[in-house]
Amino acid sequence: MQPLRLFFTAVQFLTRLPIPRWVGFEPDWLARCAPYFVPVGALVGMLSGAVLWGAAQLWPPAIAVLLAMAAGVYITGGFHEDGLADTCDGLGGAVSRDKALLIMKDSRLGSYGALGLVLVLALKAAALWTLAQASPWVAALALIWAQGISRALPVALMAALPYAGDLEHAKAKPLASGGGTGGLALTTAFVLALCAAFAALRPALVPAVATGLLACAAVGLWMRRWLRHRLGGYTGDTLGATQQFGEIALLLGLLAWR
Repeated sequence: MQPLRLFFTAVQFLTRLPIPRWVGFEPDWLARCAPYFVPVGALVGMLSGAVLWGAAQLWPPAIAVLLAMAAGVYITGGFHEDGLADTCDGLGGAVSRDKALLIMKDSRLGSYGALGLVLVLALKAAALWTLAQASPWVAALALIWAQGISRALPVALMAALPYAGDLEHAKAKPLASGGGTGGLALTTAFVLALCAAFAALRPALVPAVATGLLACAAVGLWMRRWLRHRLGGYTGDTLGATQQFGEIALLLGLLAWR
């Protein structure tokens, strides 16, 4: 029962999806639900992928992809995209650590944030459109895989770096305090299971899956080094940005074997 509660806690934290009332809530569950980010991401991908596949039966691939992306943003409330924009605003310019943290707290969208958001969303749309042109089914599977696997990167960053922001005013204090840095073994198990399922459904894509994983790992290592140098750790916004960069890396790695 406890793993199920932690899964639903992760659903509540990362999405707008309703959860059963019996789940309840305890602050320490938020600290322990991080390993379940991967299956929650896969759930978001399944819903978005279903929209992509269904829309592709009625409209051209480009329309299906945009509808799927809109569904994903609606389901998550633009949670990770918001973090991406704030991270680009804070770290895009040559400013001090304290100034960067202050900029990331500002809810207004700046030029760096707008550029970063547009470029990342355009890359994602182009990658999914390319896949959907060949097979909407493969594009839907890729969406499930990329949405799930990319959410392992924030868990890894929380394990590798300290929290760099103001702990007292953190939106998710149990995670920011370091309580969510465990569970890497479970996260890895979810990643391997998701990759195995994808490879079993499309054996010909095994080399592409491996390439995507390597690209995603490279993004994680780069983000760890960059954030350690610029901020001395991570913030909630940088975790969102890391997920977005990881998702793009996975899709581009998959396309490298197209």
